[in-house]
Amino acid sequence: MKTIILLGFVAILGALAAAGLFMLRRGGDRKKQGPQMARALAVRVGVSIALFLFILLSYQMGWIKPTGLPMGR
Repeated sequence: MKTIILLGFVAILGALAAAGLFMLRRGGDRKKQGPQMARALAVRVGVSIALFLFILLSYQMGWIKPTGLPMGR
C-alpha cells in the first residue's frame, strides 16, 4: 500500500517537473511548448485525483486505517 502511494507521489512530482522544464526551455518551437506543458499539468491533476480516490477506496475497503492522536492524554 505504501509503495503504491509513494509511486503516485513520485508520478505527481515528475509531471510537475516536466511542466516546469517545458516552461523554462528556451529556443525551439514555442507553439509546441504550450501544449506539452498543459498536457504535463493535466497528467499531474489526473494522477492527483486518482491517488486521492485510491486512498478513499482503500479506507472504505479497510486496507488502511486512520491512527490519529490518542484522546485524553
